[in-house]
Amino acid sequence: MHLSRTALVLVVSLLAGCSSWSFPLSPYKIDVQQGNHVTQEMVDKLKPGLTKSQVRFILGTPLITDMFHVDRWDYFYSYQKNGKVTEQRRITVFFEKEVLKKIEGDVTPVAEKSN
Repeated sequence: MHLSRTALVLVVSLLAGCSSWSFPLSPYKIDVQQGNHVTQEMVDKLKPGLTKSQVRFILGTPLITDMFHVDRWDYFYSYQKNGKVTEQRRITVFFEKEVLKKIEGDVTPVAEKSN
């Protein structure tokens, strides 16, 4: 009887101590890449007047296409390392009569930067 009380007190003491003890390890978080990875070199190849198929060849299939805005393609890229966003980009291309009209977003062609 005395041994079981001692064991119970020991177990309760150990469990109470665990709540204040900080474990130095954290769970592993994988690197997550989402969306279209669009580089500056890819954007530099874009010029007004390119067809939709040429833009798709350069940038890839857009992440977001809206049936209500068929002349707008959105490209989004996000990279998370250890659970924290380290890189994020957004690029939108606009078409008029099936040809590229303008580009907006975080990355713009070099020709537009000099203007």
